[in-house]
Amino acid sequence: MSDDAKRDLKALTISVLGGTGPQGRGLARRFAAAGLTVVIGSRTSERGAEAAAGLVESLGGGAVTGGSNAEAAAAGDIVLVVVPWDGHKELLVELKDALAGKIVVDCVNPLGFDKQGAYALDVEEGSATQQAAAVLTGSTVVGAFHNVSAVLLEDPEVASIDTDVFVLGDEREATDLVQELASVVPGMRGVYGGRRRNAHQVEALTANLISVNRRYKAHAGVRVTDV
Repeated sequence: MSDDAKRDLKALTISVLGGTGPQGRGLARRFAAAGLTVVIGSRTSERGAEAAAGLVESLGGGAVTGGSNAEAAAAGDIVLVVVPWDGHKELLVELKDALAGKIVVDCVNPLGFDKQGAYALDVEEGSATQQAAAVLTGSTVVGAFHNVSAVLLEDPEVASIDTDVFVLGDEREATDLVQELASVVPGMRGVYGGRRRNAHQVEALTANLISVNRRYKAHAGVRVTDV
């Protein structure tokens, strides 16, 4: 990444809706450790603030604050949606006005679980990313960070997250910026993965990775070769 790109990101606020869950906490940790300004959102202001204070203490500093999901949505320039699938659409409808004019990064995987393991769910709009775009008509929606291990993200002993992140969207400027965001994390690389219509298979791939991880007792990610 160029120095100019790094400076651009450091001038922005990165909000994480659902930032008190494992994936959200992990992403917030990595962005804050990279020197970015981060706002952690949760169902209540108190939970968000508590998570932010804990992260600052763990990192020994950082520009991290917390609040409700609505407060985080209003504060962010780039807003990550890292909430359970069951509450995905409801939250986006609630925050539609607050998210207008912003880049919204949907990280949600519509998955079900049964005795045989994880499997992809059918989504009327095609994918969580497409559902977000259908709801957030005033926002620029990008899909990313679907296949990254929350366990590795949260582990302070893991210095490098060695994985590629598929970034999906229809607006080049936005996908380029989210690729740069992914690449601020040591070991991680943002890779353009196609338009929003291609998000389903990337979200569904998480079910395959869960199966890999269970079989091999690992925290597998994805690497794209020859790029």
